[in-house]
Amino acid sequence: MANPGTVRRFTPPTGGLIAGPRLRCDSLSNGLTLRLTRTIPAPRPAVWEAMTDPGLLARWWGPQGFSCPSVDFEPQVGDRYRIAMQPPEGEPFHLEGEFREVERPARLSYTFIWEPPDPDDRETVVSISLEDCGESTEVSLTQRDFATEGRRALHDEGWNEALDRLGALLS
Repeated sequence: MANPGTVRRFTPPTGGLIAGPRLRCDSLSNGLTLRLTRTIPAPRPAVWEAMTDPGLLARWWGPQGFSCPSVDFEPQVGDRYRIAMQPPEGEPFHLEGEFREVERPARLSYTFIWEPPDPDDRETVVSISLEDCGESTEVSLTQRDFATEGRRALHDEGWNEALDRLGALLS
């Protein structure tokens, strides 16, 4: 996947589907919380690296058709990150946040806010847990505290497409 511009950490776009088998994916809504579980056909260390290395992150993050012209993503508790996302058409936009929890190779948690935020946005918290299943890894993702159901649904679609891309990259 070509990535225009300088990329320190590449974050994939949300909103596109990757062809290929989905091993497991459950999407549940608990109020304004998004919960996803996906089994990725790769060992936990490989999944962790794909989720935390900027170059790999850029190859799967986000919807199909998006690119990330710049990614500043170095997981350290208290540090900030910033990702530029370029949709297939239109102007690039950014997301940013702060790392809350980094437990290599099992858990990652960070805040998430669009820059500038949509009027229906507020800062949310993403928590990702990786369970070692031998040659595969169960990824559990929770994103909470959405302001509206519309914004939760948008992220549901984006994360599902991104996790499809991650599975395809690592299979």
